[in-house]
Amino acid sequence: MRHHHRWYDALHQGQHNREPLVLLTVLSTAGSTPRDAAAKMVVTAAEHFDTIGGGHLEFKAIERARELLKAGKNATEVESISLGASLGQCCGGATQLLYEVLVPVGQPLLVFGAGHVAQHLMPILAPLDLNLHWVDPRPDWLAQNSDARIQREALEHPADAIADAPQNAWVLIITHNHQLDFELVQAALKRPDFGYIGLIGSDTKARRFQQRLAHRGWSDSDIKRVICPVGLSAVPGKQPAEVAISIAAQLLNRLHAERPADSGKKTTGLNWKTGQALGSRDQRANTDPAIETAKKGQDA
Repeated sequence: MRHHHRWYDALHQGQHNREPLVLLTVLSTAGSTPRDAAAKMVVTAAEHFDTIGGGHLEFKAIERARELLKAGKNATEVESISLGASLGQCCGGATQLLYEVLVPVGQPLLVFGAGHVAQHLMPILAPLDLNLHWVDPRPDWLAQNSDARIQREALEHPADAIADAPQNAWVLIITHNHQLDFELVQAALKRPDFGYIGLIGSDTKARRFQQRLAHRGWSDSDIKRVICPVGLSAVPGKQPAEVAISIAAQLLNRLHAERPADSGKKTTGLNWKTGQALGSRDQRANTDPAIETAKKGQDA
């Protein structure tokens, strides 16, 4: 379905909602083409916004963009197209299209509990590189935050969400019920792939939970996986907003700690020689047979 929104509005909205999309750009043209260089459109799995000229060219470009989206990863691709030879369009020119696949990459984080701390915490976490899944049995509490970047689920038995969680997810338990907290901790410990299990509480609550877990047969190494009290101890304060900031700081530290160090030597994106070849119209024509052919036809 095409919408009349401009590509930049669709790009902004898609990134805000953390929706995978492709930004399509006309890099260069020769001869008669539907749109000039720099025309853009945005393509998602179900919709497209703005236009690069319509017709068979746009249809094939949308089809290719959705093929790239299925790979589920960020990528760039340049495609050279002769409108007459390959697409049967009467304008007979040639164009180069740039596909920029933008897939939000985030650490999966399940947050259990929608109380006062969570209400302060979720707006802080929403812009970070996290795929947020917010669970609470009370739908009215979840509804107090409408940010589209947060997936909400009102479950009568919140622990059910842990079995369906993606591999290597993180879990943050900040509910209003200590017994529910304990059930969630045990469910999380059954997932050895979880890299973070945070539990809100005092030092006293931490000791009691450790004793209860040991009594249930959990090993010392399992029990040590549970971080309680959660948050950075260097961040003082007991107000809900202060606790939320402390937890967010701890999660942010872990996010940065788990990112691979940048060696400064890796090259990504378009090949440097390709970029040079695209630097001027004459160079593009000389390195692109489709555009060179279209120019010769135009000169004739």
